[in-house]
Amino acid sequence: MRVPFLVVRTRSAAETTGLGDRIGRLLRPGELLLLTGDLGTGKTTFVRGLASGLGIDDRVRSPSFQIVRTHEGGRFPLVHVDLYRLGSAHEVGDLGLEELISPPAVAAVEWGEKASSIAGRDFLELEFSWSPEAIDVRTIRFLPAGRWRDRMGELGDAVRSWASGDPADASEGN
Repeated sequence: MRVPFLVVRTRSAAETTGLGDRIGRLLRPGELLLLTGDLGTGKTTFVRGLASGLGIDDRVRSPSFQIVRTHEGGRFPLVHVDLYRLGSAHEVGDLGLEELISPPAVAAVEWGEKASSIAGRDFLELEFSWSPEAIDVRTIRFLPAGRWRDRMGELGDAVRSWASGDPADASEGN
């Protein structure tokens, strides 16, 4: 398991959406976010915030049955992928996602652990989990790969300035 560069906690769905909005404002063309975690931990809620941060007005819903939804109208298109229903890396490869998630689009892939065959070297994994200490508290671990390692200072500054509560509780540096 990789060591996270940053760990934040959100205390409501609204905070999770707000975190996504803040990160959406920082995204650049062609960036890939892999979202991992159990059902109901806030991945789609976070993507709603990403869309807002990109300036997209579309209603964001989980693409579980459709697998891929593209949202236009913001700074860049947002490709929202949900790999929950796929069982193998071969099925993921057959989707042709590499073409959909190329610049200028940015991509958020739920169940991102299934996308290792298409992720390449540059992606940000966000690992969502419920915190055991309180109801509706989510812990989100930021695990950067490739160029994302160079952006963690910028990302950490943006998240710390947004996060409510004790800033020392909101992050762990590495």
